[in-house]
Amino acid sequence: MAINRYLPFAFLYFFFNSLGLPFGLTYTVLLAPFFYWWVLTTRRKEILLPFLIVMFPIVFIQVFFVGVNDRVYFVSFLNLTATYIFCQAFYTFLKNCRTTELVLTRILVVNFILCIVAIVVYFTSLKGLFWASQPLTKDIHDFERLKLFTYEPSYYAMLFVPVFFFFLLQIIFNQNARKSWQLFLMVVLPLVLSFSLGVIVAIALSLFAVFVVYFRRLVKNRRVVTALFIMATVIVPVIAIWLVFFPGNTLFVRLENIVAGYDTSGKGRTYEAFYLSQKILALKNDLWGIGLGQVKVIGTNVIKDYYLYTVDYKSVAIPNATAETLAIFGFMGLMARLVIEIGFFFYTKVWKNYYRLLLFLFVFVYQFTGSFITNVAEYVIWIMAFTNVFRQFDVPGREEPRFLLDQ
Repeated sequence: MAINRYLPFAFLYFFFNSLGLPFGLTYTVLLAPFFYWWVLTTRRKEILLPFLIVMFPIVFIQVFFVGVNDRVYFVSFLNLTATYIFCQAFYTFLKNCRTTELVLTRILVVNFILCIVAIVVYFTSLKGLFWASQPLTKDIHDFERLKLFTYEPSYYAMLFVPVFFFFLLQIIFNQNARKSWQLFLMVVLPLVLSFSLGVIVAIALSLFAVFVVYFRRLVKNRRVVTALFIMATVIVPVIAIWLVFFPGNTLFVRLENIVAGYDTSGKGRTYEAFYLSQKILALKNDLWGIGLGQVKVIGTNVIKDYYLYTVDYKSVAIPNATAETLAIFGFMGLMARLVIEIGFFFYTKVWKNYYRLLLFLFVFVYQFTGSFITNVAEYVIWIMAFTNVFRQFDVPGREEPRFLLDQ
C-alpha cells in the first residue's frame, strides 16, 4: 500500500511542530527553504518577492522613522517570512492534494489514539508528556489540560478545529463512513480534555451563526433536527444535575469567574490585551506601531508592571492576535488586517460553503480572544476558509444568506 506523500508533513505540523525545540521555534519555520523550493517547483510561481515588496514600506518606516532594535526586528521579520512561506505551501497543498479527506482522517484517528494513551498516562508519573498543569482561574491552580505534544492546550484545541468541523459536518450531512456515535466521540473528546473554553465558545458561536443564517434550509435536514433534539435531551439534564449536585465543579467556577471579571486568563486574552497593546503603542507610533519583536524590547516593563511580575519573569507577550497586530503594526496594520479578512470573505464567497463559513466565523471571533501573529494554526484556518476545495459541503442551490439579500 502506497504511503500518502503529504502525511509526514501533516503529522509534523499537527503533532510535532514544536516538539524538542526551544520555545517559539517550530519545524514549519526551519523547513521554510524546503517549502519555498517545493512551491516554486509545483506552482512555477515566485511567492517571496511580492511579499517582500509589500512589506518593504512598512519595514522602512518602522526601522528608519519609528526606531527599533535592529537585531530583534530582523530575527522576527525572518520568522514572519518563514510563516508566510509555510502558508503558501499549505495553500499549494490544498489546491493540489486530491486526498485531503484521507489526511484529515489519519490525523483524526491518530489523535484519538493519543487521547486514549494520554488518559492512561494521566495516572502515571509520565503525564507531563501529554498534559499541561496550569492555573485555570481564580481559586483553581494546577489544573490538568490535554496538550499532547504542543506547547499549550488552547493551541492544541485550535489545531483541532478544522478536523472537528470537517467530521461534524460529515455526520450532519450523512457523509460519514464510520458510525456517527464513534465519529462524534472522536471529535468531541479532544476538545473536552483540552478544556479550552475560548475555542469551545468560538466553535459554539460559529455553529449557532451558521444555523441562523441557513435556518430554513437546515431545519429541513432530518439529521440536523435529530442532533438538536439529542443535544437538548442530553445537555439540559446534565447541566441540571451539575447545578444541583456539583455546583462547585471546575467548569461552573470558571464561568462564574468570567462573568464576575475574576478570570485572569480570560481578561488577559481579551480586553487587557488591547489595553496593554495601546499602552505599548503609545511609546512609539500609533499609526505604524512599534515594530516586529519590539513587544519584548519596549513592552516588557509595561506588561510586568501591570501584572506585578517579578524582575526575572521572562514569558512576556500579548496573547491576542488582533491586539498584537495593533501593537506591532499600529492602527494601519490593524485596519489592513480586518480589511483583508472581510475582503477575502466576499471575494471568495465563503458563505456558499458550510465548512468554509464555519471556519471563517470561528477564526474571526477567536482572533479577538487569543492567538498571535505568527500562529500557523490560525493561518491554516484562514486559508482553508478562503480556498474552495471542500465542495462536498457546498450550500445546495443558489439561495443566498439573508444578510446578503437585505443589502
